[in-house]
Amino acid sequence: MRSGHEPMNRGRERLALAATVLGSSMAFIDGSVVNIALPAMQRELASGSAGLAAMQWVVNAYLLALGSLVLIGGALGDRYGRRRIFLAGIALFTIASAACGLAPNAAALIGARALQGVGAALLVPSSLAIIGAVFSGEARGKAIGTWAAWASITAAAGPVLGGWLVDQWSWRAIFFLNLPLGAITAWLALAAVPDSRDSEAPPQLDWLGAGLVAAGLGALTWGLTLAPERGWGAASVWGALAAGAVLLAAFVVSQAKGRAPMMPLSLFRSRDFTGANLVT
Repeated sequence: MRSGHEPMNRGRERLALAATVLGSSMAFIDGSVVNIALPAMQRELASGSAGLAAMQWVVNAYLLALGSLVLIGGALGDRYGRRRIFLAGIALFTIASAACGLAPNAAALIGARALQGVGAALLVPSSLAIIGAVFSGEARGKAIGTWAAWASITAAAGPVLGGWLVDQWSWRAIFFLNLPLGAITAWLALAAVPDSRDSEAPPQLDWLGAGLVAAGLGALTWGLTLAPERGWGAASVWGALAAGAVLLAAFVVSQAKGRAPMMPLSLFRSRDFTGANLVT
């Protein structure tokens, strides 16, 4: 298994980059595309104040799953193979997208959106790690820049695309669009992405660190999603944010003192790693 960069021909490198860009773009665009479709979803699936709350959870379920599990997704890729975890994320994301498009009620849609978030948490960090394994030197920096640029573009384009799809067809089309995109991404990954893993990663996942970071990021995401509804002065918002900060501080301590940390703090000395995480 690849643990670092090995030479590849230029064409295969481009296909590998296309796979990572397309896969991560699916995840980023689905973080914003749903917002414009919420009124149409509410008219069909729910109504009244309870329906409005359910529609907010259509957004929150995805963000909570992605935000709380993204670091665990990266750790799984390092240990079990980045291409394997990337493909697992694409498969789960695509299946969950189909479930979203077929959802008969709000509860089913919320559950499918949470599964989408889990898939995104697997594929997004793996896509960046794949770039690090395929490219080296100046080419790696350019590839990460391309990845980050497309992430920003697709996230910004989400509401525009969502509005067009809802007007032309249905809110369900925003999810069904992921089916061909997921199939293309999987084909590109199988054809061009070499498998790689971190040869220095411990064989067992750091379960304490995984639990702390999932709970910490989940609490922070929960607080941020509550703020627009309840206001930044609400005790529930500040309580969630404070709990998230404490849990993440405990995570940092566990990574600094643990024998087999999930995310070695030395990673933040890498400008590519830190820059890419700031962008996304």
